[in-house]
Amino acid sequence: MADPTSGLTIKDLLPAVPQALASAAVSGLEYDSRRIQPGNLFFAFPGAHADGRQFAESAIQHGAAAIVSELPAPPAFPSPWIQVEHGRRTLAIAAKTFYRAPDTRLGITGVTGTNGKTTVAFLTDASLRQASRVTAVVGTIEYRMAGEIRPSVNTTPESLDLFRIFQELEKIGGTHVTMEVSSHALALGRVYGISFHTAVFTNLTRDHLDFHSTMEDYFAAKRLLFLPEGAPPPAWVVINHDDPHGRLIQTSPLSRSLCYGFNEGADVRAADMQTGFDGLRFTIEHEGQQIPMISPMAGRINVYNILAASCAALTYGLDWETICKGIAQCPPVPGRFERVDAGQPFMVVVDYAHTDDALRNVISVARGLSPKRVITVFGCGGDRDRAKRPLMGAAAAEASNFVVLTSDNPRSEDPIAIMNDALVGLRRFDTPHLLEPDREKAIGAALRQAEPGDIVILAGKGHEPYQVLKDRTIAFDDREVARNILHKLGYGKK
Repeated sequence: MADPTSGLTIKDLLPAVPQALASAAVSGLEYDSRRIQPGNLFFAFPGAHADGRQFAESAIQHGAAAIVSELPAPPAFPSPWIQVEHGRRTLAIAAKTFYRAPDTRLGITGVTGTNGKTTVAFLTDASLRQASRVTAVVGTIEYRMAGEIRPSVNTTPESLDLFRIFQELEKIGGTHVTMEVSSHALALGRVYGISFHTAVFTNLTRDHLDFHSTMEDYFAAKRLLFLPEGAPPPAWVVINHDDPHGRLIQTSPLSRSLCYGFNEGADVRAADMQTGFDGLRFTIEHEGQQIPMISPMAGRINVYNILAASCAALTYGLDWETICKGIAQCPPVPGRFERVDAGQPFMVVVDYAHTDDALRNVISVARGLSPKRVITVFGCGGDRDRAKRPLMGAAAAEASNFVVLTSDNPRSEDPIAIMNDALVGLRRFDTPHLLEPDREKAIGAALRQAEPGDIVILAGKGHEPYQVLKDRTIAFDDREVARNILHKLGYGKK
């Protein structure tokens, strides 16, 4: 079988090419100079920490046919240089052409929103696999290719990596890709030109304002999934009817829509919710049907996630029996209200919550389990939106019985300074609290404080197995740290 990517020239891939380069054969595309092969086009992006042009000479030395960039060539650069208007958009269209547009033949679901993207992606994929589809998942925790788990590099990788994933899945007979689509990816053009079958909106709350500057810019980026540039609108849109931003999303008349929620007016509506230590039970109301839903996940926020995933599955023609079986068999997502059990008489959960709204959600899930007390450990990330820190402090203090304020990826900032920002909000309430910048000691303090019937929430890092400090990144997994401390306290066996 001939390679479907063979026989292409530079003029086939780029919008405007100097005549001298037009007929040059292209063997591949690359944005990392370390992976350049002879005949590749090298895309040099401007970046926050490095200018891709500094790697152009290395790329040429490794055989690149030409450099493509939205920036001008360095003075006296002797090799072929093609300047384009927008580097990432150009790469996206080139990658789509190079790999023969696999996105147009696959069912691609994009999930965007502040909270719930990962869980919705996992749940949607579970229903598709229950229907015997061969699938891929791209997201924050991991990538999956037909069941094979691979490490996640970015929540949403560069367009070139996405088209490689699409092509690989298609080659092995795959049919569906479910992917998280971050606001960064939308704003930067990583998903530019991709044809989405289904676009899902979960919710919008304050996050990533270090990148987007304002909530308006943040929301504008999210909306690009529903009225995309460089691609047709999605065949289906799935929107959280209860979220005020969801009701503001404009969609194309060419897109069919499903909205979900608890409130009247939703196409797919939840009722009669029961949540406990064994998970969720509720009823879905849809087109006159009453569908009983069961899941090992807990809390109202996961009802929303299940509704979103159910709607996404409906857009592919799946029946409710298949959807319910898939969701019932989907375990809780790693780092999302994930239990750490060493036989202790209180519950310990790890959650990725790193915004004020996410903190409220996870504490609400804990409250729904009727604990004696809720003890919350949290910190705020360094080199990120400072304004959300007091909001997180207030969110933790408002609904917890005891709070331990600590570090969470301080990066280049002073951990104490970060904690002081959060402390402003925490002290708006009279909630007892402890300040401990050493995260391991903070977790230990919370676990020693816990009594039978309590729930201890370790918030912020979730599935992350590291801590990013000023001068290095160290191994640090809240789940392992908590488990080791519980063993030291005499619970379970090490």
